Parts: sequence; C-alpha cells; structure tokens
Amino acid sequence: MHRPYIALAALLGFTLYTVATMLTAEQSLLAFGRELMSRPDTAQVVIDLYLMAVLACVWMYRDARGRGRSVASLIPYFLLTAVFVSVGPLLYIVVNGFSRRT
Repeated sequence: MHRPYIALAALLGFTLYTVATMLTAEQSLLAFGRELMSRPDTAQVVIDLYLMAVLACVWMYRDARGRGRSVASLIPYFLLTAVFVSVGPLLYIVVNGFSRRT
C-alpha cells in the first residue's frame, strides 16, 4: 500500500499556514468565528465545513473501530477536527498510513 505522502504534504502545508495566520491575526480565533457566523453567506460556508467535519469524525470512528481501536484513541483527532477541521482527519490518515506494515 502507498504511504500517505499527499496527506502529509497537505497536513504540513495547512498547519504551517494556520500557525502563520494565527500569529499575525489581529483578532482571536473565537472573534473570527463569531464574525464569520454573523452573516448568512459566510455562516453557510462554516456550517457546510462543520457538516464535513462531522462526516470525517464518523469515518474516523468507523475506521478505528474496524481496526479494533478504542474511541478514547480518537479524542485528539476529534478535538483537532473541532478546532481546525481538516487537521484532525489529515493527521489520522498520516498516522495510520505510516503505521501500517506493507
């Protein structure tokens, strides 16, 4: 099986961009979220994003249970998904992809 190099590249690129953005932001992450939810057009995008986050969490749960892992092992991925949406699933793909024996 192929290693998850694309997911790793996406994870590193997005994480570095997120850190840089947060360090230079003029407002907190919570204030930014409140501002996004204050208008219907941007709120629709946020709602859509979090619907996909829920679907990703369901997928991670089912995949982990299929591998015989506990729900507790998913808590870090779920927390990352709740805050940064794509970071949790990307990290899950990378960790599981590199830990598989080929």
